[in-house]
Amino acid sequence: MENKRILAFDFGASSGRAMICTLKDGKLNLEEIHRFPNEPVKVGGKLYWDILRLFHEIKQGITKATLSGGFDYLGIDTWGVDYGLINEYGELVTNPTHYRDESTIGMPEEVFKSISKEELYSVAGTQCLNFNTVYQLAYAAKYRKDEFKLGKKLLLIPDLFAYFLTGKMRMEYSNASTTNLLDASDKTISKEILEKIGVDKDIFPEIIMAGEEYGVLSDEICEELHCKKVPVIAVATHDTASAVVAVPTLNKDYAYISCGTWSLFGTVIDKPILSKESCSIGYTNEGAFDGKIRYLKNIMGLWLIQQSRNEWKRQGLDVSFDEMEKAAKEAEPFKCFIDPDAPDFVAPGNMPKRVTEYCKKTGQFVPTTMGEILRCIYQSLALKYKYSIEHLEQLTGKKYDCVHMIGGGIKDNLLCSMTASACGRTVKAGPVEATVTGNVLVQMMSAGMIKDLDEGRKIVLNSFPVKTFEAENTADWEKAYETFKKYSVK
Repeated sequence: MENKRILAFDFGASSGRAMICTLKDGKLNLEEIHRFPNEPVKVGGKLYWDILRLFHEIKQGITKATLSGGFDYLGIDTWGVDYGLINEYGELVTNPTHYRDESTIGMPEEVFKSISKEELYSVAGTQCLNFNTVYQLAYAAKYRKDEFKLGKKLLLIPDLFAYFLTGKMRMEYSNASTTNLLDASDKTISKEILEKIGVDKDIFPEIIMAGEEYGVLSDEICEELHCKKVPVIAVATHDTASAVVAVPTLNKDYAYISCGTWSLFGTVIDKPILSKESCSIGYTNEGAFDGKIRYLKNIMGLWLIQQSRNEWKRQGLDVSFDEMEKAAKEAEPFKCFIDPDAPDFVAPGNMPKRVTEYCKKTGQFVPTTMGEILRCIYQSLALKYKYSIEHLEQLTGKKYDCVHMIGGGIKDNLLCSMTASACGRTVKAGPVEATVTGNVLVQMMSAGMIKDLDEGRKIVLNSFPVKTFEAENTADWEKAYETFKKYSVK
């Protein structure tokens, strides 16, 4: 079955791509055939995903894949939490709201009037973030009643794209787990939580597991795009869940950081951890491949670097990421710190200014140059990783001597190096294309091309380079960590 061609769509917060993958002699070959921007649109003060444009790009990818030799299976992974509503006629009610829209600010506090944070966590086990689906739904049910009443089914973004392709409404487990509505123990949508926020459970479609099929491409799609009728596979549709599939290790216990716009720091466990301690520290229980749990911490990742670059470009300074990394490396270390997860840094905007303002209001050295600002961001991220792995070991009762860093963010050698030094552990960085690789591996397991996850990870090890970073200057980082906690950890 090595001649099968796998089509994978991978959507990030700022771009998407279509890739064709083949397996030959135990190695994966990935070929990018289509890339496109994923830019939110602000209208009337609200921030939306341009969902129909994104579906057009999926069609473009299918067409290019067909013309380049065809494909046998198709899978889609995206970000989590956001959704589209389908009316009784099978039509999309409105463009899905972007999770960085400010409408849900303050919604957790409103929800906690009906169900406490601790009670919610004891069921769903999800870190409290104001953009979780539960808070988006609570907002819609209260403040957008007319629009919300039109919705008969709710589909998360990858499920929505699959519906557009197949006409079938289903919800894949890993992405469903990001909603803060899924019972982490029995893997069903919690009627108890929905009742508290005034939402009918019937709005949710059936939940399926990674590796199952949504359906096949519809006759309409096949006729329009001149493609054959192939299965659309529910991969681990949350992008982090796909990335974790591709972690290149055969160890049962391992720590990972999925590096991109967000940093997802965690491990995979068999059962959720729903303790009060886990709730207070802010670890989350999300679905993994094979029905397991991704036990992780959401950390504001390279968003801080990306937004800084965007601001400098608006000011006329077209600086590359390599130039930014060099400037950070040359700046004096440990002069100031931020909490990457502070509310100050959530929304798009002038990130360099926000960094300097944070340092000023906390009574620290105020960075002014590009290098000083970037150094502050980088070392703060690395130290937040240290903070996270300490708590991960505390909560799981396990020791992690190595951290696997995966995803596009590992192109940043400085971040990888700082992570090793800050955490005092070996870092193994790779693969870069972890998300799309995990997407592909699940499709291949579904197709019977590979036997199981262990075989898939052996293929990853055989296919992609993994770079090793060792800890350096650990005493200096330990001293900096104490200062970091003073200014950055509540």
